[in-house]
Amino acid sequence: MYDQLQSIEDRYEELAELLSDPDVVSDTKRFMELSKEEANTRETVAVYRRYKEVVQGIADAEEMLGENLDPEMAELAKEELNDLKKEKEALEEQIKILLLPKDPNDDKNIIMEIRGAAGGDEAALFAGDLFNMYQKYAESQGWKTEVMDANVTGIGGYKEVIMMITGDNVYSKLKYESGAHRVQRVPSTESQGRIHTSTATVVVMPEAEEVEIDIEDKDIRTDIYHASGAGGQHVNKTASAVRLTHLPTGIVVAMQDERSQLKNREKAMKILRARVYDQIQQEAQSAYDSERKSAVGTGDRSERIRTFNFPQNRVTDHRIGLTIQKLDQILAGKMDEIIDALIIYDQTEKLAEMQNGY
Repeated sequence: MYDQLQSIEDRYEELAELLSDPDVVSDTKRFMELSKEEANTRETVAVYRRYKEVVQGIADAEEMLGENLDPEMAELAKEELNDLKKEKEALEEQIKILLLPKDPNDDKNIIMEIRGAAGGDEAALFAGDLFNMYQKYAESQGWKTEVMDANVTGIGGYKEVIMMITGDNVYSKLKYESGAHRVQRVPSTESQGRIHTSTATVVVMPEAEEVEIDIEDKDIRTDIYHASGAGGQHVNKTASAVRLTHLPTGIVVAMQDERSQLKNREKAMKILRARVYDQIQQEAQSAYDSERKSAVGTGDRSERIRTFNFPQNRVTDHRIGLTIQKLDQILAGKMDEIIDALIIYDQTEKLAEMQNGY
């Protein structure tokens, strides 16, 4: 492990030199690649350097205790030694986490699709609640959101809403949100006060760049048509709506929000690229899960992952058995407690797998 850490530190120092080289600075693509690599190793190097300082501090304190110290100095040395040993243990655990294999998608932006599922109007309203929750969480993280497509119901919910979230490490925090979310509450239309159960589904996909997923023109069928609104009336007189069909997978994306055909095609291509990339990832995940199954994997999209119980102000994540009596706060975008718990659980599972020889 320490040979690996030393190699990372050596590479970090090499990167620092490269990033100050005028030839590298003038090559934008290479500079960006090296900057990203440097940023990804910065925390590991900082923790490793502190670890080396602590190990040296322990050796110094032990050497001092071997000398003929007065009682007061000896007591201070013992306290320092005790504190340093505790810090060493904590740093070793942190280093194990930092050395876990990185998900290559963790630093990516995402495309999130939310759909009302079982429950009719109430499911659509719940989809709207989830959409608002993720928007508020994104705002708290300093991320930006853009609605790419939305199918709004007459009562204000969403049959479907697709948004892009951009910022630092978006996928790393939201990748566990894919799955079926269940709500238990009394609908406003319920006269008898009965609790209804409805569901909405969430799919989180990393944004795929053109260099990562090569979709050839011959594999796409493009249909152009007139955009239409509620009741079928034409929104505009030009054929600006775009439907893209990826022939090898059968994935279809239709976009009509923009008045420009070009803009609709650009949005549709972003979503299509993400869906094709996601399907490839899902197939790889399924093969991985056939050998070992993580409770918080990003594989099975039909799995019921979370229940929002309004009467008891309770949110339960079924994968890790976490229950929080703060439903109102979570729907207001204060999701850190749940997201942090999922990340820690996943890291713990991966550490156990690594120690078992996987």
